[in-house]
Amino acid sequence: MGLCFPCPGESAPPTPDLEEKRAKLAEAAERRQKEAASRGILDVQSVQEKRKKKEKIEKQIATSGPPPEGGLRVSWTVS
Repeated sequence: MGLCFPCPGESAPPTPDLEEKRAKLAEAAERRQKEAASRGILDVQSVQEKRKKKEKIEKQIATSGPPPEGGLRVSWTVS
C-alpha cells in the first residue's frame, strides 16, 4: 500500500518562494484580464482608438459648459 509521506531518506520537494509565487499569480491574472477584454474582438487597436475618441468627445462636452437655453442637447455615438 502507498504512503502519503516521503521516505525517511528523501527530502521534501522545495516550496517556491512566496514572493515568486505572488508574482506568477499576478502575471497570470493580468494575462487573463487582457484575454477577457479582447475576447470576440478581431481588431483590438481599433476598439481602443474608438474608446479614446469617445472619451475625448465626452470630456469636451463636459468642459464646454451648460447647453444654450432652449436648445436641444445632441449626443453623438461612435461605433
